[in-house]
Amino acid sequence: MKVTVVGAGAVGATCADNIARKELCTELVLLDIKEGLAEGKTQDMMQTAALLGFDTKIVGSTNDYSKTAGSNVVVITSGIPRKPGMTREELIGTNAGIVKGVCENILKYSPDAIIIVISNPMDTMTYLALTSTGLPKNRIIGMGGTLDSSRFKYQLSQHLGCSPSDLNAVVVGGHGDTTMIPLIRYATWNSAPVTDFLSAEQQQQIINDTMVGGATLTKLIGTSAWYAPGAAGAALVESIVRDQKKLFTCCVSLDGEYGQKDICLGVPVTIGKNGWEKIIDFKLNAEEQAAFNKSADAVRSMNDVLKTL
Repeated sequence: MKVTVVGAGAVGATCADNIARKELCTELVLLDIKEGLAEGKTQDMMQTAALLGFDTKIVGSTNDYSKTAGSNVVVITSGIPRKPGMTREELIGTNAGIVKGVCENILKYSPDAIIIVISNPMDTMTYLALTSTGLPKNRIIGMGGTLDSSRFKYQLSQHLGCSPSDLNAVVVGGHGDTTMIPLIRYATWNSAPVTDFLSAEQQQQIINDTMVGGATLTKLIGTSAWYAPGAAGAALVESIVRDQKKLFTCCVSLDGEYGQKDICLGVPVTIGKNGWEKIIDFKLNAEEQAAFNKSADAVRSMNDVLKTL
């Protein structure tokens, strides 16, 4: 089993570190465009192997895609964050070129790879990866909802005073502060509805705090988060390589599901050896469906920028 992570920045390196520690593959390739960055980080990780007790072989590469040949799963974290004064169109234009180029280079050497997209804006980059490669839709997975759902569980755990691992809670819709939809009526604490233990005010606070989870961290630390995004990417890799059939919210291609077509958006899916394998219908009520449709409209407006490039 071979896995490649493209982008050796904070998110990519954290994702790679999680994959190596869990021994999810025999060989892990970390690739970056910046000279020496991937090689340096892989050496640093390999020097933890004797301390942490893992045997994963980690290889660093400066833009040499031949080293990624035969990868079963590829995680794409490449791209730039939005900078002050940068328009949405400029961000999409820059990252679209990067993500499209990465997909083309990866598929030259690993035509059967399953691709996990973390690059932002994630919903639009997932849609681009799907439409530009022509791959079967089950092999293109956007990570966003997996991270958002984990942040939702964190917020719930803070109010309930419980372990996040005892919670089941999902966020659907777009991966953005105004487009994600935390489904609190479906959230449970070891099968008991969390709404039984939380006031209406607490529930709304949890929803609000989940939606601005990424922005909150950016304000606190001055840059985008990396531990949770990296762990979310690694969790998807694990479910694929171990064929766990776990249920995650992922950005996937919709063809009528949840009332939407020709779009990649976050919905509950099972993740196994074939990529995403089945969309689970959570039976949204009228209010939730309206929010989901609004989220889809916002993501479509982002996708429309791709037509101008």
